Amino acid sequence: MSDTGPRVAVLNPFFKFLPHIEKELLDKYPNTKFWEGPMPISPEDLVDFCQDVEIIIPGIFPYFTEEVISALPNLKTVSCPSAGLDHIDAEVMKRHGIKVWWQPGINKESVAELAVSLMINLIRKVNRTNTILRSGEWPRTGKDGMLIRGRTVGIHGCGHIGKEVVKYLQPFGVNIIASDRNDYADFYKEYNVTPVDADTLWAESDILTIHLSKNKSTIGMYTEDVLAKLKHGIYLVNTARGGIVDENGLEARLKDGRIAAAALDVFADEPTERQTLIDLPNFLATPHIGGSAVEAWEAMSRSAIHGAEKATVPEPGIYPYD
Repeated sequence: MSDTGPRVAVLNPFFKFLPHIEKELLDKYPNTKFWEGPMPISPEDLVDFCQDVEIIIPGIFPYFTEEVISALPNLKTVSCPSAGLDHIDAEVMKRHGIKVWWQPGINKESVAELAVSLMINLIRKVNRTNTILRSGEWPRTGKDGMLIRGRTVGIHGCGHIGKEVVKYLQPFGVNIIASDRNDYADFYKEYNVTPVDADTLWAESDILTIHLSKNKSTIGMYTEDVLAKLKHGIYLVNTARGGIVDENGLEARLKDGRIAAAALDVFADEPTERQTLIDLPNFLATPHIGGSAVEAWEAMSRSAIHGAEKATVPEPGIYPYD
């Protein structure tokens, strides 16, 4: 590390994947070091590595607890290259006067594109038939995919990413319904979206895509009881956060066909060990790649550089903190 400027610790791998962005960071903050150990970093390693720093650019790790922050006396700012803050405890940050930065919707195009691609993959059975081909066989059955056109697509959470999904779905001729705690009347009118309550969303969606923030109101929302409310034969996509959908309940309903197929980009525990779920022929798993388009990495990394100076002390209970 250099001897000049604030000391910065980078725990996110984006910068090493993008040398030109790494140079932008080092040009502004030459006193920067990069974590090159195993990922995800443990709380103990985080504290050890960041002991002397004033600014942390983290990954998505739920480790900014009272214990961790209390062990980092020099820390002033956490600048997140992410569109979610479920790994940040706002009360702890405020108590210690730690500033936080994030930029909502920074990776919305990347996540929305994946969500739409997963919908089409499921309903056309792309992954299922590809798996059979990879086994050396030619599929004799199971090629009876359906059109997305004419289906009812439900969007649970119509914020930055949900709105982007709506825009991407416009050419497909689908009926779009959405449920959100906020009223987006002008947007709904412009894009022909019908706002509904959650029960209606669950009962009427042929395809349901989840774009909720992870907070106290959404963790565990899709319980066994809620999954039982979903339209029989629904296609379910979650590119939001793990822990929102009960994975045991999902597995049971995939096995008996109450849910025709599902795709998860996120899991309650990552890396996931839910192999019995992953191995189901009507289940498609991706390893949290929603925001992993290179263009999204660039935008998020630059946001973190910018946010190192623009961060503010969070207010618990004020969006996006619950």
